[in-house]
Amino acid sequence: MSSITLHRPVASIDGAKASVRAHRRDPAYQAYLLLRIAFTVLPLGMGIDKYFNAMVDWPTYLAGWIHNILPGTPQQVMYGVGGVEILAGLLVALKPRYAAYVVAAWLAGIVINLFSYPGFYDIAVRDSMLMVAALALGRLASRYDSPLRLRAHASDDD
Repeated sequence: MSSITLHRPVASIDGAKASVRAHRRDPAYQAYLLLRIAFTVLPLGMGIDKYFNAMVDWPTYLAGWIHNILPGTPQQVMYGVGGVEILAGLLVALKPRYAAYVVAAWLAGIVINLFSYPGFYDIAVRDSMLMVAALALGRLASRYDSPLRLRAHASDDD
C-alpha cells in the first residue's frame, strides 16, 4: 500500500546558506519578501479589526445590495469578512505561491463592493492596486516559493 505525503525538497546546509546570501542581494527577492510580509500583516491586522472596529466602522463599507443577499447584520457579515482575511494572511505566510491569488481574488470582491455604490471610489482604486501587488507577489512566489510536491511512499507492507 502506498500513501501520498506533501514534501519539500531539502537542500544542503552549505547550499542553503549560499542561497540565502545570494537572495539577500537580489532585488526581485527583496520585493518578494516585502510583498510577502505586507500581505501577511495587512490581512491579519484588517481581519482582526473587523471584530473591534478600532480603525474604522467597517459595516459602513458594505454595499446595501450585498447586505440584502447575505444573512445577518452588516457587523455579522464583517465578522465573516474578518475571518476570511485572517485566514488569507496566514495562508500567505505559509504558502504565498498559491495564497497570493486567493488574496487577489478577495481584493477583487472588495473592489466590486466598493465600486458598486458611491462614496468609496478612492478606496476602490487603492484596493485595485493592492490586487495588482498581490498578483505580483504570486508571480514572484513562483520563483522563490517552492511548489507543493506529492511524493508516493511505499509502505512497510510492500
